[in-house]
Amino acid sequence: MATTPRTRPRVLVLGGGLSGTLAAAALAPHSESVDIVERHALPDTPRPRRGLPQAGHAHMLWAGGADAIESLLPGTTRMWLGAGAHRVSIPNGMVSLSPGGWYRRCWPEAQYLISAGRDLVDWAVRSQALALAGVRLRAETEPVRLLGTRARVTGAVVRHRDGTEEALEADLVVDATGRSSRAPDWLAELGAPAVTETVVDAGVTYASRRYKAPVDTAGWPVINVQADARLEGAGTAGTILPVEGGEWMVSLSGTRGGEPTSEDDRFTEFARGLRSPLIAEYLDRAEPLGPVTVARNTANRRRHYERSRVDGFIALGDSATALNPLYGHGMSAAAQGALALRDLAARGDITAPGFARRAQRAISRPAAAAWLLAVGQDALFPGAIARKPRFADRLTSRYVNRLITTACSDFTVVAALTDVMTLQTTGAALAHPRVLLAALRGPKLPPLDGPALNPAEEAVLLDGPSPRADDAGRRP
Repeated sequence: MATTPRTRPRVLVLGGGLSGTLAAAALAPHSESVDIVERHALPDTPRPRRGLPQAGHAHMLWAGGADAIESLLPGTTRMWLGAGAHRVSIPNGMVSLSPGGWYRRCWPEAQYLISAGRDLVDWAVRSQALALAGVRLRAETEPVRLLGTRARVTGAVVRHRDGTEEALEADLVVDATGRSSRAPDWLAELGAPAVTETVVDAGVTYASRRYKAPVDTAGWPVINVQADARLEGAGTAGTILPVEGGEWMVSLSGTRGGEPTSEDDRFTEFARGLRSPLIAEYLDRAEPLGPVTVARNTANRRRHYERSRVDGFIALGDSATALNPLYGHGMSAAAQGALALRDLAARGDITAPGFARRAQRAISRPAAAAWLLAVGQDALFPGAIARKPRFADRLTSRYVNRLITTACSDFTVVAALTDVMTLQTTGAALAHPRVLLAALRGPKLPPLDGPALNPAEEAVLLDGPSPRADDAGRRP
């Protein structure tokens, strides 16, 4: 007797932001359909949308994340750059004051980052993902609870704009609703065990503002003044990112006791109080394009779904691991998690028992690497809510600080730190014999007495900018 062919799996993604659309891209080739449920309307151009407050702050997409997105959705990088995003070479495309001093800029490219507004980053990914066969967006539709049992999730109930509710069945549900995810409560309602959680909170507050740059931003560097957790008092930091439209996105931050405010006339004043006044000096020559935007929900929060035994449910991005935005790893970790999900789905049935747990473990690996980078620093700031550093933590911190100081004049260490920071490799690279030997030797050259600016970058500070920032050679 003939049998009916088995229907391919149906996937339901809760959340239409970056993580949700990347999850759709990862699972579309292995599914009959992927429905993305998003509570807000989503624009079809790179413009602001509701439900993405972090879009008002600086975002760096590190090479590890950009490469993962390009693998999931080929052509996305071309869309970003075509719309005005910048590809910034690291380290020579960064003017950066680390806790160990100013970095030199006379070396070849080790890695890169994509610098763009968050709205542009999300738009390109969303456009690409929604063009895939079987992917459908259900906008202005809010998930309200999960369907299933304590052992398996089988879908979700959603509420439409008119208030009516609908039960959507699925073979796999992906939660990508972000930091405010209610999935732990929804799973508890099904009788599933509580999801354990780890929180490390340095109390970071962000204040950001867009500026019209006083110079053509083609080839313009990222300017970054980092906090130093070894100093007394709050940790303050700032970044200028060149973004589309000839603009700068500027973000300033401070831990407990040193927070920036939303007052427009105190923005540059705060920047002038950083470990270097360089950012403030550039802002004096730029035109603000709007008010200051402030964010305070910045704690590192890790929900350990990889320990769950519930089938049919996966969490991706901030829903599982939310990171302090200071280190710029959130988008990249989510992208690498989606790539791991795609690769696992390609090797087996996504409805099979145990698939969700294996997938969650695969997703958690790049997130864990980014987590260690963030909490290793945040736990050291005064007033941080975190487990007290142990001897091994203090020893690791001393070694990393030694590496950071050495990196100011040693390309071997710069390359290793950059590979780790961009999530192209794990922290194990910092224990390579070449890196250990370089750390033992220490800095090869005396520290720079100021930022390594090229003539075009110096000209802006003299109110006489050159036509293009990349037309002049950089001094060592």
